Amino acid sequence: FYIYLVGSIVTSKMAKKIILTNGVFYFFLAISNVLFFQGMKTFHTVTYSFGCLIIVAVCIYYFLELFRLPKSVKLSQNPAFWICSGLLFFYCCGFPLYAFLNFWSRFKWIIQGFGEIFNILNMFLYSLFTIAFLCNRTRKYTSLLS
Repeated sequence: FYIYLVGSIVTSKMAKKIILTNGVFYFFLAISNVLFFQGMKTFHTVTYSFGCLIIVAVCIYYFLELFRLPKSVKLSQNPAFWICSGLLFFYCCGFPLYAFLNFWSRFKWIIQGFGEIFNILNMFLYSLFTIAFLCNRTRKYTSLLS
């Protein structure tokens, strides 16, 4: 979903095609990995890590597009900036944790702290999503006397 979301934010038509093609390829890769290789009972770390890398690459491409714009953009009022910032931070920080989750599951004392880390990452991600939804809102005040 996030690959599709950020792919729709990007303005270059060639980049949109590449991103959406990679998204479809990733979907079938994830389904085949869950069904045939890692199974339903374990977390599919390989395809999740690949998806993290795709999302990070697409967010970085968005920032490059934003940087190359001829006019300056007020970032505090740009919802796409906040969405991509949240996704970039979440997946850059969560990638190493999720990538080795099956390996670290043998060490129970390491896994116990992951819940708090994931909660903090999720709170930050959804806080930036909330800013994105609220930043573009214009307020119109009307008088009751009119």
